[in-house]
Amino acid sequence: MRKISNAELGRPTPEEYEKMEKRPVVVVADNIRSLHNIGSLFRTCDAFAVEALWLCGITATPPDREIHKTALGAENTVPWLFFRDSLEAVRALREGGYTVLAAEQAEGAVSLDAFRAEPDKKYALIFGNEVHGVRQEVVDLCDGAIEIPQAGTKHSLNVSVAAGAILWEFFKQLK
Repeated sequence: MRKISNAELGRPTPEEYEKMEKRPVVVVADNIRSLHNIGSLFRTCDAFAVEALWLCGITATPPDREIHKTALGAENTVPWLFFRDSLEAVRALREGGYTVLAAEQAEGAVSLDAFRAEPDKKYALIFGNEVHGVRQEVVDLCDGAIEIPQAGTKHSLNVSVAAGAILWEFFKQLK
């Protein structure tokens, strides 16, 4: 077995990526504190061709050397916006016709393995702080929640890992 070189992968250029069709998904970072997690969110959003990444509250924004260290340039290809408060972002998304879902363990949350994305809908996925998760005030404005099933002793995944799992599922379902 031979590893495939980057040149052989046939990835789009940044200019081609900008013009290509994106999944109808906006990712919202609700007070993410780690610059590495933010960089990872950019890279994951690029990989799964989401519409945009909205950075809120204490979440840092590009340009930043530490974000770039993990994003590896995806901070230049993924459209992003900054909001002082996630509540403002969620209100704008709801007004824009998005179905807003928190990635959170909440009453009535749908298990990721049971979730079915509807192809005619636009989605916003809210990912929360590494310690406190999505703020309750933000959850209150959401249309629902998605929970990743887990079998271990820990009650959560790293935010960038959770985003990868959920965005992969949306990528598969919204092809």
